[in-house]
Amino acid sequence: MSADVRPIAASELADWMRALNTGFLSPAGITPSDVAQRAAEYGDLSRLQGGFDRDTGRCVATFRSFAQQLTVPGGAAVPASAVSNVAVAPTHRRRGLLTRMMAAELAAARDRGDVLSTLIAAEYPIYGRYGFGPAAHAAEWEIDVPRTGLGRRWSAPADGGRIDMADEAEVRRVGPGLHERFRAAVPGAVDRGAHWWELATGLEQVSYRPYRDRFHAVYRTAAGEVAGLVSYVADDHWTDAKVPLNTVQVKDLVAVTPDAQRALWHFLCSIDWVLKVRTGLRAPDDLVTGLLPDPRSARPLAAADFLWVRLLDVAAALRARTYAVPGVLVLDVADPAGPAGGRYRLDAGAGACERTTQAPDLRLDVAALGSLYLGDASAVRLAALGRVAEERPGAAARADAVLRTARRPWCPDVF
Repeated sequence: MSADVRPIAASELADWMRALNTGFLSPAGITPSDVAQRAAEYGDLSRLQGGFDRDTGRCVATFRSFAQQLTVPGGAAVPASAVSNVAVAPTHRRRGLLTRMMAAELAAARDRGDVLSTLIAAEYPIYGRYGFGPAAHAAEWEIDVPRTGLGRRWSAPADGGRIDMADEAEVRRVGPGLHERFRAAVPGAVDRGAHWWELATGLEQVSYRPYRDRFHAVYRTAAGEVAGLVSYVADDHWTDAKVPLNTVQVKDLVAVTPDAQRALWHFLCSIDWVLKVRTGLRAPDDLVTGLLPDPRSARPLAAADFLWVRLLDVAAALRARTYAVPGVLVLDVADPAGPAGGRYRLDAGAGACERTTQAPDLRLDVAALGSLYLGDASAVRLAALGRVAEERPGAAARADAVLRTARRPWCPDVF
């Protein structure tokens, strides 16, 4: 069986959605309403690719990309092509369909002027062969509330701020501006459009993504400025003796100051009837455990790679971010399947990067450079793993001094 890969037509969206559901093990039926909702959500269908079996005409593979802004160290936002909805039917695996769709996407992204591509990898082994590297990680904790040492009495934040419950309309009003302030300070964070806030507050609901009503709370400083927002849900679990054993699940917590973070986590741990607070995915070095009198009350649940980055324009990407210390690095980048290959001279002090013929300090492939780009990975560690080769003694340690960031990058959003 052979298949053709191409952008889909609007009339093929229902078939494309069936293939997507098959790949994601979601056997829900597709209604005309579902198709209309998905078309409205995606907008530009030209960035949806499909693999179509030549014998049956059915869609057997799916791929989507969309425009995204990714924050890099220093606060700049670079244009990215975010990859999502990748699926290949189990009947058509290992026939090169993903390879063909990815090649077409990366070429189109480079032509659009995207500096890099991003994705969230459901499986680790797949995307490294296309030049993606894990660039930001995530972790989750479950807080045992009685063990925190906070006690059960809620008191106003010590910094003079306040927390108020909020409805969905207020979240849509204050959330976007708060998130933009947060995003500018967190490498790895991505933009959220108006549609994100509509889905997150139930203003728009889709049958294939059921919405559950949430609680919302806003933190304001003593001066009245919004500096934090949390959205959460709670279960309703009681023992036979009518003792509450409820768990709060954080859906989103954004804060632009440590005071706001402290106040919101302490607030969540003070809610009546709640014994556990699940943090949702956070940065690996999130403050939450250190904000509790007993950090061991927060039990680690997960720690894994999360945001993957694939550089398309190396020089533009390295010029876009800032560096903690000055230094010059010459990088020889291998990219057999894409446009990033070549030798580049980075002058971190001047914020300059250009192609060069100078002798390299380090040799690495584009996936390893993607892991280093946001400041999370260590060149010394990658060298020990054989993924970076030193051409000059000490070059990997110098790269760490130049490229790594004081706080780890983090992407709060699944896409």
